[in-house]
Amino acid sequence: MAFDGEKAKEMVKELRESFNKGTTRSYEWRMKQLKAMEKMTEEKEKDIMDALESDLSKPQLESFLHEISMAKSVCQFAAKNLKRWMKPEKVPAQLTTFPSVGNIVAEPFGVVLIISAWNFPFLLSLEPVIGAIAAGNTVVLKPSEIAPATSSLFARILLEYVDTSCVRVVEGAVPETTALLEQKWDKIFYTGNGKVGRVVMAAAAKHLTPVVLELGGKCPVVVDSNIDLKVATKRVVVGKWGCNNGQACIAPDYIITTKSFAPKLVESLKITLERFYGEDPLETEDLSRIVNENHVARLARLLDDDMVSGKIIYGGKRDEKRLKIAPTLLLDVPDDSLIMKEEIFGPLLPIITVDKIEDSFAVINSKTKPLAAYLFTKNKNLERMFVETVSSGGMLINDTVLHVANPYLPFGGVGESGTGSYHGKFSFNAFSHKKAVLSRGFGGEVGARYPPYTDKKRKIIRALLAGNIIALVLAFFGFSKS
Repeated sequence: MAFDGEKAKEMVKELRESFNKGTTRSYEWRMKQLKAMEKMTEEKEKDIMDALESDLSKPQLESFLHEISMAKSVCQFAAKNLKRWMKPEKVPAQLTTFPSVGNIVAEPFGVVLIISAWNFPFLLSLEPVIGAIAAGNTVVLKPSEIAPATSSLFARILLEYVDTSCVRVVEGAVPETTALLEQKWDKIFYTGNGKVGRVVMAAAAKHLTPVVLELGGKCPVVVDSNIDLKVATKRVVVGKWGCNNGQACIAPDYIITTKSFAPKLVESLKITLERFYGEDPLETEDLSRIVNENHVARLARLLDDDMVSGKIIYGGKRDEKRLKIAPTLLLDVPDDSLIMKEEIFGPLLPIITVDKIEDSFAVINSKTKPLAAYLFTKNKNLERMFVETVSSGGMLINDTVLHVANPYLPFGGVGESGTGSYHGKFSFNAFSHKKAVLSRGFGGEVGARYPPYTDKKRKIIRALLAGNIIALVLAFFGFSKS
């Protein structure tokens, strides 16, 4: 039978009953689930790779490096730190509440919904689930229907390893997602594009449900001329085409460099691309294919735009039947062209030129805030200016995409590239309410806080709130501070 609003309502009710019983709150339960998911990444490695091959023709090394091994390390990192994350965080006492003990207690939100993306369909599904479980929530995972093999895989294998009274997987497309969004959740975590992100946010607003939106944007790469060009080029290429053939929210979306340096950069990019993917990149096994016909058509529309069709300086070859587009470089495309107005999410890379490298900051800031921004330079003053001037979800200097591999850094957007963050402890925090708890005994009474309010009490309260011990003592004994 079809999954509809009634089924969604019943499922949320069952999960809430499990949560209310306290099933998910114990350290032992959480650790058991984390260890089980780590075991799943090990035992089902071939099945995961097969699903990623079916959905995206993803090279096996990319599948292992970017999805399986990272998911496993996320489990291990959470398990290693979980006990410390769960401990109440003691905060300093204040004179106004003396004597007292203050703590910040991380408590689970309750029943959470995770809607994941298709481009890294294993990692981007499992990592937020890990965070939600580590924080003690019950979870519904809705994998992307655009990656059907991985979605089906989750429906089969995840429930073999975790507690099914607290974790569910719902497959489907728009009707199923709509049915889920109609329900009242305690938190919604969505990874995808801004268009759907707005739908998610609007649905959440009806119930005042907090959301984390991991979206995207046009991630710029600023390339200075005083660099190790060979190394920089390799890092740009692998960050663009070595990440699911550009189908990644943090992949470089466009390059900005100076007019004088552009010829050297272009030549180096061409040499590197040919060395990595051969003379006919449509035949290489080291590039993912485009996910489906709709996205091939979308990318073709960007290339066929009259404003940019004459700007292609490398690549541009396509095999639409096999869902393949070769790595493509474009030079000096107009700022008002389609390719510069929307996130590319594919193997096309425009190069914009400016007179001075510092002019690149204004170009970036004229657009919506990106999820990631990259700078290649040896100039520390330029680096400082870049960090201070450009607003983005994250930044990386002299490389691309690697900042997501550090679990001690938050990953998330700003403005239209998203709201909220996760990774490492930030995932635990994303799915935890930080509850303020102040505990007092029955001593240490300050009579001045109680009516009737006299002049002496007023002086005591003012001195107390100001933290002025001398004035407090004088007021207590009825003297005025001269």
